Amino acid sequence: MSNSNPPKQSSNSSVNPDKPVGGAIIDEQGREVEITEHMIQDACEELEKSRAANQGKD
Repeated sequence: MSNSNPPKQSSNSSVNPDKPVGGAIIDEQGREVEITEHMIQDACEELEKSRAANQGKD
């Protein structure tokens, strides 16, 4: 018998926005930069803004 309850995820309010989330990018100087929660949130906000700006242009 398997457990049908999905694993609980922690709320975003307890996440440290500057803590690495397990990935990295390479910057313009070739340095490895760890991806943080803050970077992900900024990218999502930028994507939402661009989607809103592009709606209705089709």
